[in-house]
Amino acid sequence: MSAKAKPAPRARVDVDWTQVTRLVHTSRAMDAIEETELVPAKKIFYQFSARGHDMAQVLLGLQLTHPKDALCGYYRSRPILLALGVGLEDALGSAMGRAGGYSDGRDIGVVFNYPNAHGASALPMCGGVGAQYTPTAGYAQAIDYHKRVLHNRAYDGAIGVVLGGDASVATNGFWSALTIATTLKLPMLFYVEDNGYGISTPGWLQTPGCNIATNLASFSGLKILDGDGTAPEEAAYLTREAVSHVRAGRGPCLLRLSVPRLQGHSFQDTQAYKSDDEKAAEWARDPLPKLKAHAVPAFMSEHDWAASETEAKQRVERAARIADQRPVSDPAQVTRYVFSEDGMLQDEGGLWNTGYSPAPMTDVAKPEGARINMITAIRRTLDHELAVNPRVLIFGEDVGPKGGVHGVTLGLQEKYGAERVFDTSLSEEGIIGRAVGMAIAGLMPVPEIQFRKYADPACEQINDCGTMRWRTANRFAAPMVVRMPVGFFKCGDPWHSMTNEVQFVHAPGWRVACPSNAEDAVGLLRTALRGNDPVMFLEHRNMLDAASARRPYPGDDFALQFGKARRVREGGDITLVAWGAMVERCEAAAEKSGASCDVIDLRTLLPWDRETVLQSVERTHRCLIVHEDLITAGFGAEIAAVIADEAFLDLDAPVARIAMPDIPSPHHPELMEWALPSVERIAAKIEELVRF
Repeated sequence: MSAKAKPAPRARVDVDWTQVTRLVHTSRAMDAIEETELVPAKKIFYQFSARGHDMAQVLLGLQLTHPKDALCGYYRSRPILLALGVGLEDALGSAMGRAGGYSDGRDIGVVFNYPNAHGASALPMCGGVGAQYTPTAGYAQAIDYHKRVLHNRAYDGAIGVVLGGDASVATNGFWSALTIATTLKLPMLFYVEDNGYGISTPGWLQTPGCNIATNLASFSGLKILDGDGTAPEEAAYLTREAVSHVRAGRGPCLLRLSVPRLQGHSFQDTQAYKSDDEKAAEWARDPLPKLKAHAVPAFMSEHDWAASETEAKQRVERAARIADQRPVSDPAQVTRYVFSEDGMLQDEGGLWNTGYSPAPMTDVAKPEGARINMITAIRRTLDHELAVNPRVLIFGEDVGPKGGVHGVTLGLQEKYGAERVFDTSLSEEGIIGRAVGMAIAGLMPVPEIQFRKYADPACEQINDCGTMRWRTANRFAAPMVVRMPVGFFKCGDPWHSMTNEVQFVHAPGWRVACPSNAEDAVGLLRTALRGNDPVMFLEHRNMLDAASARRPYPGDDFALQFGKARRVREGGDITLVAWGAMVERCEAAAEKSGASCDVIDLRTLLPWDRETVLQSVERTHRCLIVHEDLITAGFGAEIAAVIADEAFLDLDAPVARIAMPDIPSPHHPELMEWALPSVERIAAKIEELVRF
């Protein structure tokens, strides 16, 4: 049942006010040295003051003592990181973009992460407002899974905490995470720091009534706490109540604390949109004088307070000098950690960090039984990996009792239970975002997006997941396998028949597989499920039950290396390069043309097998690339560019492409087939190029 409360403290909260004072003084000193020295000297390019937000964050952070606790913050969250134990040199050095720290200079210094071996970790935050919510929900769901399914007592009492400003509660991520946390009763704390502004946009344009806690008062399954984040005793009481509620397993809690933003949104923000009276009223709510009035003389003397302030300033000045001596990281190393590297395991995230070691695998197929379609092959692979690895979870819209809109997961929930194969709310942002949190917590999430077009709302989470390893300099990674049906089937339309695989190829950090037959689907999926990188696994709708795509099941140990193409047909007149549903059409066109065609199925687009393609072109001296995606900036353009760059002198004809025109897939079958690369068009182009 929902509860709304703004209670007066009933008893003095047990807080180490000396430690709170030290951390708040430290945060203020860091803001000051950045604003007065480091930004003017152009040693820091992005600076966000936490003044006004600092005390309440510190009070919350000091309660995150469980080693499996995790929080995900945003750009004004440095005070809570100080409470977790982040080193001052790392914090300031990261702000300067120097070597080491959060990202080795790859990301903005306020985009935090903290793999904490001795306590609560700070999950990698993202640059997008609201993007922190659903990964935290996924981490909280993983806590629950570790406890209830894996029976790992180390997670008893652990919680996920997400920090966000009042403007962030207008985002899709906030509402999706709220739905996930409340329907599943997850151990998740939403901490909303309401300063009344989203940069310059006032709260009344963000939230009706300017108070999200009031609006959510009747939200089922959510405890609501609301109060003043500048009043020391009240803030201490409310943060303790919120953490205690979630830690006790009583479900999620939303804590809204009103705080002043005493500086601009960022250093460059002059706050000209605020009146002088409004700014004066905000400074009158500064929590620092209130903290002093509360702590002196009850917990320390005036001398102790002054000493704490002086010592904090000295520590920060010393840390700034040390950070300034750090070099800029080697530019030649900036291309590392896009993907996992042998012998360089990330600090947190993924199966491999749990001690997982893949079973022996082979690329030699051992055919079993009759030919099966891709649907059955993918289902059988998922079934086996669920059986041998309890950390594999499959989820998405309609994947449970229905078995997916294409029937791929049929029967898996009945066999493995709703904890491991489950339906989700209708939010692609939530599906991928929660997968990110689960992956960081050591699970292997296998989210399904029903159709390629439906992935659009999840693209922020997809992009953030892919760049995680790189932007944290291998501190964090979130390996997962996203299953996504793509392409035409019987008919087309703009909503269910898109391929657009090039978007994922262009998203750093994602491996992309697009099998054309059941055997390859098994091998690539098994490699993905046992790997250490995020994988986009594209299942072409027209091949799921196509007779030409059927193969015997190749065995439970069968796995294929990414970046190794398959030669479908050998020939010497021309090289045909394709993937997915176009492989079948290229085979038929090769037969129809009568030419001696070298037909290459790339199988994966990232990485793609440049060597096999270039070696083939060296022999045939001609190349035709066929794909279903739009021709402008499709992946065929990349292949053509590489051939032109590296095999130009081998060519006896221009490199050619056949693809969709730059239109969505038309609905009527005749219109669709006109737009798709047809066997007849491919065969005609083969004949033209061979005669060239």
